[in-house]
Amino acid sequence: MTARVSRFVRAMDARDHAILLGWTLRRRPATLYVMRAVTHCGDAAVVIAVTLALLAFAGGTLNQSARIAGFTLALSHALVQLLKRGVNRPRPALPPGACLIEAPDRFSFPSGHAAAALSLALPLSAMAPLPIAIALLGLGGLVGLSRCYLGVHYPGDVLVGWALAAASCAMAPAALGLFGLN
Repeated sequence: MTARVSRFVRAMDARDHAILLGWTLRRRPATLYVMRAVTHCGDAAVVIAVTLALLAFAGGTLNQSARIAGFTLALSHALVQLLKRGVNRPRPALPPGACLIEAPDRFSFPSGHAAAALSLALPLSAMAPLPIAIALLGLGGLVGLSRCYLGVHYPGDVLVGWALAAASCAMAPAALGLFGLN
C-alpha cells in the first residue's frame, strides 16, 4: 500500500509545487501574522489540551462530541504518523526565506496540523449552533491553509490530512459503540 501512496504523491509533486510557489509569492505582511497565529491551533499541545479539557469538563451532547473528537484525533494522528514514515515525502524546497516557521519534523505528507485541527472541528461543529459550527470548521480549514501559506506543506499534504480527519470522524461513532463508549 505504501508503494501506491508513494506513486500518488509523486503524481502530485509538480502541481503541488507550482501551487505552493504561487501562494508564497503572493504573501501579504498582515496575513503572515494571522497565519502564524492560526497554524498553532493545530499544534499537538493545543489540540490535546482542548480535547482533554472537553472530556474532563463537558457534559451532555458536548461530552459525546468530545469523545468522538478524542477518537478522531487519536486515529487520524496514528494514520498521519504511519503515512509520514512510510512515504517520507520531504518538506517543500522553497527559496531561502520562503519557509516562515520551523517544521516539527522532516516529513511533509500528510499534514498532521491539518488533520488535527479538523479532527476537533468536525465532531464539535456537528453539535454546535450554526454560527459556531461555521467558525469551528473555518478555523479547522484555515489551519491547513496556513501550513501551505507558511511554506511547510504542499496543498496535497493538507488535502490528505483533511481526508484522514474526515474518515476518522466518520468511523468514530461505530468504533466508540464497539467499545461501549458512546
